[in-house]
Amino acid sequence: MNAILDAALARVLEECDSRALERDARAISENYRLRTGTGKRLLTREGEAAAYAAARMPATCAAAEAALGYALAAAGLSPRTLLDVGAGTGAVSWAADSLLELEGVVCLEREEAMRGVGARLMQDAGGALAAASWQAFDITSAQPLPHADLAAEGYMIGELEEGMRLPAARKLFAAADQMALFIEPGTPQGFANLRMIRDALLSEGAYIAAPCPQGTQRCPMAGDDWCHFTVRVQRTRLHKALKGGSAPYEDEKFAYLALTKTPPQAACAARVLRHPLIAPGRITLTLCGGGETHVQAVTKKDPLWKRARKIGAGDAL
Repeated sequence: MNAILDAALARVLEECDSRALERDARAISENYRLRTGTGKRLLTREGEAAAYAAARMPATCAAAEAALGYALAAAGLSPRTLLDVGAGTGAVSWAADSLLELEGVVCLEREEAMRGVGARLMQDAGGALAAASWQAFDITSAQPLPHADLAAEGYMIGELEEGMRLPAARKLFAAADQMALFIEPGTPQGFANLRMIRDALLSEGAYIAAPCPQGTQRCPMAGDDWCHFTVRVQRTRLHKALKGGSAPYEDEKFAYLALTKTPPQAACAARVLRHPLIAPGRITLTLCGGGETHVQAVTKKDPLWKRARKIGAGDAL
């Protein structure tokens, strides 16, 4: 799927001036840094939407694919229809299409420029993406959301005014016939937004599929710690130019929450929170499980050794 998305991005960006793309990418980055969380419109022009897609879509798509992969494994579900809320240029939809046999995709997005670029990117993708329905929608309106097996958002909740975040999350969960997936930046604020949603919707009858281990009611994160994971994204030449760096990759930090309407079928006993610390004959894991975080040392004599050698942050144990 990455190769297909890369080709689609290259096709759309061929029509854009490279200097204008770089200028718009810098302006968008500044807008998101200074004005996100206010509910204000952060981009409106098609050139800005194309720059956003080029600079951010590879990373957001990779984060969404990782989060959804964890969530599906824990929930034991195989959704066939997707509602992508605050779709932007469609990163969550691309991620879902790579993991599921989707029969229908609806992308809801407020900004016309984002809808236009997103629809063009999907034109040659085939299957459910090519047939996706792109609709104008403002999550803060009183209008209810259409239903789908999987309702998801990627990096949208944190852009809303603080008082609108929980109502928007409730609307998204209500629209999910099987599972709701929330994906936010892997920052303390992103985690705080998800923790608020988690606490509220759990008390209203939702079930946690991931990342929280089975039966976890109270989040054990305390102090300055927060739950987040990382995915590594390879950069194209254009991506490096737009991001202003020479590194061949970037690490995207993300936080996520998967909630279901029924108890998850395969929720894990523990989840790896940090990259394992590897030393000769010893692997140290930081785990969340049983309502607490703890450190576990695994040695060659431990039955868990072979598994621990291949495990990474975010994986279920």
